[in-house]
Amino acid sequence: MQNLLHWRLLVAVADSGKITLAASQCGMTQSGASQAIAQLEEALNTPLLVRLPHSVALTQSGEQIVSHARTMLAELNAIQHCAQQAQSSHAGKIRLASFPSAFALLLPPLLRKFHRRFPAIELVQLEGTDLEVENWLALEAADVGIVLNPKPERQSHPLGKDLWLAVTATAHKLARNRQPIDFNELVKQPFVLATGGCQLNAQLLAQQADLALTDVRVTVSDWNTALTLVREGIGVSLVPASVIPADTPGICALPLSAPLYRHFGLVCSFAGASSAPVQTLLHFLQDHLPLPVSS
Repeated sequence: MQNLLHWRLLVAVADSGKITLAASQCGMTQSGASQAIAQLEEALNTPLLVRLPHSVALTQSGEQIVSHARTMLAELNAIQHCAQQAQSSHAGKIRLASFPSAFALLLPPLLRKFHRRFPAIELVQLEGTDLEVENWLALEAADVGIVLNPKPERQSHPLGKDLWLAVTATAHKLARNRQPIDFNELVKQPFVLATGGCQLNAQLLAQQADLALTDVRVTVSDWNTALTLVREGIGVSLVPASVIPADTPGICALPLSAPLYRHFGLVCSFAGASSAPVQTLLHFLQDHLPLPVSS
């Protein structure tokens, strides 16, 4: 019914009490404004204004209709404000850096949902080691990156945690009782050192516990290769729970007697922290990450 200019004019007339002044405010001529008011009254089949010698006043129905018109225009302004915000925060590009296992296991379903929700935001995925991710963030080559065990002062956004599991062949002596394994006993065994392309692996965890891997038989970056070598009896290993397939014959995966976790956190570069699309991504992940997160 009518257009928005008619409603804006009616509210302006109600505020000023003068058609001439309201017409000027709305960019109309006085005759055009008078005609627009008459069209409104005809469409609504009710008088809205009473013409006085030097002003106009609202009728009772006019007052009620103006009240609704104010609400309608306020909602329209809210819609326009929302659209303006979306134009800046729901469009653009995000350079997202991560180590391979996070891209393979943690992020794909979340990023697919994010792309459907915000198709105007382009996600450029940068895959590297955890040290490379840190370097890219420092050099502003990445806007946001997944960091392992980020320190509290980094203001990271938690993604979840992953339990480290001791992995042996099913016939191995450590697997006989199917009980949690002491880390001190695990590091003394012939070892398959699996890194997953990350600095945070069994070797670093052992150092942090004042231990050492005494017999590293082979070092691999691929988790599946490590599991195959363990099954073949080359050695034991320590890998994150999330990378072990549900059905892995010949493998026994057990927790450590003192559980260890690797924590995932999203960390922004200096420029990324002020990026509207990055903030959109962070808010989306906060709303869509399951709790608790196991990978």
